Amino acid sequence: MVLRIAVSPLLAVLVPAVCLASTTFTPPPGPLASPAQIAAVLATVPPAVSDETVVDFEKTEIGTPIPKWEEKGVTFELAGPLKRTPGAKPRIEFFPHLATGHKGIVNAMATDQGVPLKMTLPDAGASSVTLVLWGSTGCPALVEAYDKDGKLVDKKSVDAIPSRKAPDEPVPFLTLTLQAPAIAYVQLSGPRSGEYLAADELRFVPVKRD
Repeated sequence: MVLRIAVSPLLAVLVPAVCLASTTFTPPPGPLASPAQIAAVLATVPPAVSDETVVDFEKTEIGTPIPKWEEKGVTFELAGPLKRTPGAKPRIEFFPHLATGHKGIVNAMATDQGVPLKMTLPDAGASSVTLVLWGSTGCPALVEAYDKDGKLVDKKSVDAIPSRKAPDEPVPFLTLTLQAPAIAYVQLSGPRSGEYLAADELRFVPVKRD
């Protein structure tokens, strides 16, 4: 029996096995990668340190676009109004990393990938924010940290995130860390039309109150 699941337009773009109507997809039977390959790709992600709070999205529902998500005090939403489809409602959603079963958060607007994903930190903010990322082949990534006044305090970027070299390899992860005395929010951007960039984890070191 073939299971068919209704998905959003973005998942229709991201999943290769999409029907012409772009309304359903057939989930693969399991990861193509071997256990050794999966272990190797996971080993590239540094472990969280003891004072970091980790948001991993593992309790989320895949493929359901929503306007906002909050987990461990962090609020996730798109950073501003849509540019190419201003009449639509900005939405985010969660997408699976097939090899590991992890869940990542993405911009759900297939034609408005230029709008950044905004992650607002709780309380006094954080002194360090780490994002574990993965995405489509050749996708650029830009992570920017801002203070409570909207001033840019740190940023990291890559021209293209790591990509797998063969279809049976897991999609690689990329880890980027930003640091500043009091980061209030972080914005993630980079994908162009037809691309996606998922945050697999957000880790942050809360600023200690006096």
